Amino acid sequence: MASSAGHLPVMLDEALAMLEVRPGGRYLDGTVGLGGHALAILEASAPDGRLLGTDADPEALSAAGERLAQFEARATLRRCWLDQSAAVVADTDMAPLDGVFCDLGVSSMQLDIAERGFAIRVEGPLDMRMGPSDEREAVTAHEIVNEWPSTELANLIFEYGEERRSRRIARGIVERRPIATTTELAQAVVDAIGMRPGARIHPATRVFQAIRLEVNRELERLAAFLEQVRGMLRIGGRLVVIAFHSLEDRIVKRFLSEQSTGPTPSFRTLTRRVMRPTVDEIERNPRARSARLRAAEAI
Repeated sequence: MASSAGHLPVMLDEALAMLEVRPGGRYLDGTVGLGGHALAILEASAPDGRLLGTDADPEALSAAGERLAQFEARATLRRCWLDQSAAVVADTDMAPLDGVFCDLGVSSMQLDIAERGFAIRVEGPLDMRMGPSDEREAVTAHEIVNEWPSTELANLIFEYGEERRSRRIARGIVERRPIATTTELAQAVVDAIGMRPGARIHPATRVFQAIRLEVNRELERLAAFLEQVRGMLRIGGRLVVIAFHSLEDRIVKRFLSEQSTGPTPSFRTLTRRVMRPTVDEIERNPRARSARLRAAEAI
């Protein structure tokens, strides 16, 4: 299991401010990951604030459990997918909540462990499943890469990866089959579309993103989760979501727009414009560069 010692929670100050964390508050971290944001929420809600942390990844939960052990009964961790966390809240005595927080996307631990299959530059199996082995979805990255027809693969890369060269990439992948590892997939993409010298982002990044989103049904789960949030929050409770690419952010933006307008709005949007990390934070933690934060208050 990877250590969480080097984990840097993204946009931490902004998230705490938007959540309005207070002593005695009750909070849900729906993507607890390595527990960085959860730790700060528990510290800010001392001495009697409580937090429920959920995650599909048992390795992440184990790391978060070690990190949050000092808070004892104030911290509760449960294994579930994001769209199942409302049911977990209902099974506890936490509701109604004062705040719901989500930091979407792949954690640094998942990216750094080659065996998980998320890393582009480190060889690993084509997996990309976030959930535990006994609850994982049937589809894997290996199946998508090696079994999907070229047209379906191109559509996936275009829609979920927002990659305009998707057809060329899909043809290149099909021609290279069978593909067994992450580095083989990355090389197939490079061979198909090339790599600019000194490029900051690897040309396979969007392809890996598209496949990961499909494997874990992340966008579908996010949309379902957002529909459940209002039922978990007290009036005045806060929702804060950090997304890392436009598809996730678009779902959050559309949801908040729909829920904050009309004759019976259920939320008041707190972020008229999306919040982005500061230049200083990006210099300290380059993985924060694509983060986008949106927040709303239940009414």
